[in-house]
Amino acid sequence: MTNTATDTDRTMMQRALKLATDAGASGEVPVGAVVYETASGIVLGEGVNRREIDRDPAAHAEFIAIQQACRSIGDWRLNHCSLAVTLEPCPMCAGLIVNARIGRVVYGCDDPKAGACRSLFGLTTDPRLNHRVELIPGVLAEPAAELLRAFFKDRRQRSADRPRPPTDHPPE
Repeated sequence: MTNTATDTDRTMMQRALKLATDAGASGEVPVGAVVYETASGIVLGEGVNRREIDRDPAAHAEFIAIQQACRSIGDWRLNHCSLAVTLEPCPMCAGLIVNARIGRVVYGCDDPKAGACRSLFGLTTDPRLNHRVELIPGVLAEPAAELLRAFFKDRRQRSADRPRPPTDHPPE
């Protein structure tokens, strides 16, 4: 199921990109997510990657935004909601999306190494599962991908510039 993004979807993706930029500035992988009511555009939850800050492997942007949205409405069922996220969700987040019954996922760039919506797996649209999600990929994909490219380029550069610790053996 792939459909076209609405103006609200693009607005929410812009918001997710701003969140991703903030995450990158704090040293986290720059991913941002927003859960909103599909019909009204009311934001119910937002999240950024916080794995390093929280020292928590589950602290993905989508996970945090979905938890906030559930608390916001007092229910775990988000059928009437959309999730805008800058990067294709991983298997953990795709599983949560299905379990939370999110109606639509709007995402920026594909993740060829861990994407579980269509790149590596199709968890959100798998007919064997009890819920399927309307998938809208590629919304503002280039700015989302550029944030990630710049972040990892900077990280590689910092790693290359870091002095190496001394070794116990002489150089070869």
